[in-house]
Amino acid sequence: MIYDIKHETMPRKALAEIQLYRLQATVERVYISVPFYKKKMDAIGVVPKDIRCLEDLKLLPFTTKQDLRDNYPFGLFATPMSDVIRIHASSGTTGQPTVVGYTAHDIDTWGCLMARSLVAGGATSHDMIHNAYGYGLFTGGLGVHYGAEKLGASVIPVSGGNTKRQVMIMKDFKPTILTCTPSYALHLAEIAEESGISFKDLNFKYGIFGAEPWTDQMRQEIQGKLGLTAVDVYGLSEVMGPGVSCECHEAQAGPHIWEDHFIPEVVSPDTLDSLAMGETGELVFTSITKEAFPVIRYRTRDITSLDVTPCICGRTHVRMARVHGRSDDMLIIRGVNVFPSQIESILMEITDVDPHYQLIVDREDTLDTLTLQVEVKEKLFSDAVRHLQELERKISRTIKDYLGVSVKTKLVEPKTLERSLGKAVRVIDRRNQPKSGE
Repeated sequence: MIYDIKHETMPRKALAEIQLYRLQATVERVYISVPFYKKKMDAIGVVPKDIRCLEDLKLLPFTTKQDLRDNYPFGLFATPMSDVIRIHASSGTTGQPTVVGYTAHDIDTWGCLMARSLVAGGATSHDMIHNAYGYGLFTGGLGVHYGAEKLGASVIPVSGGNTKRQVMIMKDFKPTILTCTPSYALHLAEIAEESGISFKDLNFKYGIFGAEPWTDQMRQEIQGKLGLTAVDVYGLSEVMGPGVSCECHEAQAGPHIWEDHFIPEVVSPDTLDSLAMGETGELVFTSITKEAFPVIRYRTRDITSLDVTPCICGRTHVRMARVHGRSDDMLIIRGVNVFPSQIESILMEITDVDPHYQLIVDREDTLDTLTLQVEVKEKLFSDAVRHLQELERKISRTIKDYLGVSVKTKLVEPKTLERSLGKAVRVIDRRNQPKSGE
């Protein structure tokens, strides 16, 4: 099933024509209505009429998260505030919050794109969706909610937290689609098991998971524990929210980007040069239908590649590979580049540990150190200390062999690492924290 068959299966040539028309209109509008973009374009000698073909997108300046923070709160809005009916914002835990706005038309577009995404992920108008994404300033909960309503499905707006109650609702209400972060999906499975309930006895058919990077190994873990088909949904508030792209359940081979609304590029994080299809780099988006908050060449920091080969589902829109890290989340430990997802991929191959871990980066004298805390499975924690020490050494040795970085592994008791109600906190960087006594 396809939600919008006209646009989702459009020939690539016709899709490119729509993109160019909408890109030219967007560039003209932001040049006139957003002083930030006019100043950036004037500084490099580019005016809207210079955009004659899609390749001319490369002439335009990049936009970064810092640009959004520097124009806090409403400096990048392209419409009067009287036309803005919704405002979302990031948590601001790593700096000034980023603020985005939506007109009534934007909200309708968002709902339609999220409905597309839900259908790609296996949902129909006859399904009941258990929506455990957070509601509020975070775009996840309301994004999925409006998409579910646009689709005509029933939606349970349960949000995050109160996990035992969620398990009871799942058992009693019998929802068929689960939406949440992948790490919270595993937490739900844990709590259900503690309550004597097997997810496989519930009614779920599909799970649509996103808001944090997750590996194919974690997909297999989720599918095995929850007894559903797990698909990857992608989005970010700066571009729209969830529903910028979504995997089709038929192929499970990377999210389709809805290219009639967003033009994707992949660039080198170091040189910012454009990369060819299939090459891995940083994902960049230009929105071409947003009214209140359009973005031009927004650097997402997400590392991926693009694939335009035909998909078995019939959709013609380009697919993005699973995000395996962020250029700003990459750890550099004694000259070695490490992404948390690389560590996760290794852990998922080790049967004696659970997929709950944290990386702690510290500095001893002038050298950076990396400690991995990972939960051991319940049945093994009571084993002899010697066996656990051998397992720690095995994990450290495997990481060293595959990634070339030295890691101190520390096995911890089951359920001791903090569970997240939203995005999992995988890295704790203590390098710039004052030491005791300083």
